[in-house]
Amino acid sequence: MKVHTLKRSQELEGTPEEVFPFFADAYNLEAITPPLLRFRVITPRPIDMHTGALIEYRLRVHGMPVRWKTRIEEWQPSTRFVDRQLSGPYRLWHHTHEFEPLPGQRTLMTDVVRYSVGYGPAGELAHRLFVGRDVAEIFDYRAEVIGPLVAADIAARAGELQTA
Repeated sequence: MKVHTLKRSQELEGTPEEVFPFFADAYNLEAITPPLLRFRVITPRPIDMHTGALIEYRLRVHGMPVRWKTRIEEWQPSTRFVDRQLSGPYRLWHHTHEFEPLPGQRTLMTDVVRYSVGYGPAGELAHRLFVGRDVAEIFDYRAEVIGPLVAADIAARAGELQTA
């Protein structure tokens, strides 16, 4: 089984303690996933995020309906978390999210995804033809939308603190 790796990093406004709560809400995945995938979290709210938490999703991949189930393998608030696919479109999906403080109240967020399509040579052909591009496009989209969404989340939580 050939394993592929995608690594992306981006700087975000706010400290890891300010940024992390956005990512701790699994429902925010809907906002950072390209609309074409029609990605929906189907695990009922509220989702208690912790090591061992299970989260189920529904999406469409090239028009085909897919159910996806992940487990949180590691949960270190404001530092990192890891999710792994238990069932879904990949043979392997292991996603590490890391949050590192930067000077000036900023955070370096890094995603490392190790994934495999499976299905031997046919899967590798699919990876070359579209899967690799699809995964990269999902993270390209995320890079565009995460900054403003995280900033709005931080501002909303700051507003809640002022009114409390």
